[in-house]
Amino acid sequence: MALHPTPDTQVLAGRPFPLGAHPEAGGVRFAVASSIADLVELCLVDDDGTERRIELTERTFGVWHGLVPGVLPGQKYGFRVHGPYEPKTGMRCNPHKILLDPYARRIAGSLTDLEAAVGYADEPDGVEMATVDSLGHVPLSVVTSPGGPDTGVKPDVPFEEAVVYELHVKGFTQQHPDVPEHLRGTYLGLAHPAVIDHLVRLGVTTVELLPVHAFTDEPALMRNGRHNYWGYSPLGYFAPHAGYASEPGREIEEFRTMVAALHAAGLEVLVDVVFNHTCEGGPDGPTLSLRGYEAPAYYLHDDDGHMADITGCGNTLEAASPTVVRLVTDSLRYWTTELGVDGFRFDLASTMGRPNGGAFDRDATLLTAITTDPVLSRCKLIAEPWDATGEGYKVGKFGAQWAEWNGIYRDTVRDFWRGQSGGVDDLAYRLSGSSDLYDHTFRRPWQSINFVNAHDGFTLRDLVSYDHKHNEANGEENRDGTDDNRSWNHGVEGETDDPEIRALRARQARNLFATLLLSTGTPMFVAGDERWRTQGGNNNAYCLDGPTSWVDWTSTQESDEMLAFARRVVHLRAKSPALRQPEFFDGRTTPTGRPDLIWLRPDGQEMTEADWLDPERHTLSMWIDGSNSQSRTREGELISDHSWLLLMHAGAEPIDVVLPGAEFGETFRPSLDTTSPDGAPADTTLTAGSTVTLQGRSLLLLKAPRES
Repeated sequence: MALHPTPDTQVLAGRPFPLGAHPEAGGVRFAVASSIADLVELCLVDDDGTERRIELTERTFGVWHGLVPGVLPGQKYGFRVHGPYEPKTGMRCNPHKILLDPYARRIAGSLTDLEAAVGYADEPDGVEMATVDSLGHVPLSVVTSPGGPDTGVKPDVPFEEAVVYELHVKGFTQQHPDVPEHLRGTYLGLAHPAVIDHLVRLGVTTVELLPVHAFTDEPALMRNGRHNYWGYSPLGYFAPHAGYASEPGREIEEFRTMVAALHAAGLEVLVDVVFNHTCEGGPDGPTLSLRGYEAPAYYLHDDDGHMADITGCGNTLEAASPTVVRLVTDSLRYWTTELGVDGFRFDLASTMGRPNGGAFDRDATLLTAITTDPVLSRCKLIAEPWDATGEGYKVGKFGAQWAEWNGIYRDTVRDFWRGQSGGVDDLAYRLSGSSDLYDHTFRRPWQSINFVNAHDGFTLRDLVSYDHKHNEANGEENRDGTDDNRSWNHGVEGETDDPEIRALRARQARNLFATLLLSTGTPMFVAGDERWRTQGGNNNAYCLDGPTSWVDWTSTQESDEMLAFARRVVHLRAKSPALRQPEFFDGRTTPTGRPDLIWLRPDGQEMTEADWLDPERHTLSMWIDGSNSQSRTREGELISDHSWLLLMHAGAEPIDVVLPGAEFGETFRPSLDTTSPDGAPADTTLTAGSTVTLQGRSLLLLKAPRES
């Protein structure tokens, strides 16, 4: 039991920074920001719900602070803010609502009564505040001690060598047979040797965790008795989500242990962060934290005081606010320095570059604060370069230090393999690093995060099995989720026993996966795709915490073949510097006397302008000269490699392809063949100038002898 101050305890002034609750000098120093408050009360709450209120009398720079002797780690607390309740100006202070500390390192409890948590009496924009006390119905902050298990040495994988693996902490291990039952679905489950062995053998270098900030269910889900599974509904930006701890209250220690285990295996840890909105939703949502301190300092409002929404989630963090800039950068530094993570993927990152909700500015204050921070500038920084508006679609428009999810890559590759590309000109850009998007003065091809699917959308298996989404289980009458899937069911919607369709679907999945891993840029794929995971056609399983969303570890012939194929391609990329070059191709002459990149027609001749404009072309050959790959050792030495010929054919019928002449090398050896279930090619040697037959909808990778 944590100690409490006695009635005659003198609250010392303390310091305003850092914000949050910090044990020091025989007590705890509390600091919370609100420039509009008239009075802020610290509320210490016992396990039985007893509350003791202590007025914080010191205010510096808009920060209310005080050092309370006798308080120990483990103490639950919150704040009550007395101040203006003027919804028409955006201000919604309500002392009847106990508020989470925005800087809480640990959060206990959950939102159990939505009506008790709302701050308004009748109408969200009405003048009368609610007087129902929310204590006992909302989560509380918990004082924590600094430190914990060592998070190990960060692997610092060069971006050009990275292979990103997007996974959900719970869903990845919830059904893993080798993980002890009490650890499944937890941070420690992800740290289990059997799980790490799978990651290492697969060959990925970097795991990207779906949100692990503390989150809670949105009001709409609560009212319908559903739950947020993905976690894109943040409650606190410092606290690891308690639901992923095997032992309640030990989420910080377990998260650090997980990071240490992954680091020990040479694996980086990225976390998906949601600094575009919070779980408080629109004005009709609950008052849990930010809304009650100073809503206009945290949330985007229009000139009439109404909340603006460019996220589609009810509210939008105000990127122009110094309070938000401080909150975001403080949170990011905490996660990388104290919790050991290696980088971040920023959800709906375009909102962070739209101060006051205006036009996107790559040099906006919040984006600049992150990239110029001496700690954060050394992290992997990945933007999801869009938001819920047309104005927010900014693929290729972020600043020099940002990598980006390349949605154009996804769409182009999907269209090519389903035969809807209208030519191969755009495909060539995607295969070679998207220089049309990223070839600016300070950017590199690895800043294109290439993917063909992600957590939101079809799985790889469903991408080749469904023409339409099937989201009925979400309870929204199949209205949710995108209709722009660019998928193909190959003749039957959903599962089928037809062996020809099943074989074609598997080959198409191999085509998509191989294209991803063999493209210049940073590949990212979703956990379970290598195990042939299906969601039954659901492309928005955000609220399905069950077998639909969990990775299935059952071994079947199809899952075993896909896993073997994935391992083959990932390791092939790792061993082939020419396939993951850190510089854009520019037509430079290599030591062999040939250009670094050559595009060929099926007759073995170079592509002409007319060929690029041919909408009926479904075949493309890509020659990469590896003699000057631009890849380097960790010591900075250039690495030479084999030269490669990538043959891609999305047409339905076989096609004869003439290999380049002897000036490209005397012989070629197959290295990957998607007509083979595990990708193993025929053991043969092909001579220069000979003809090979590509099967319909297939990919073949050939290796030329290394030249001195």
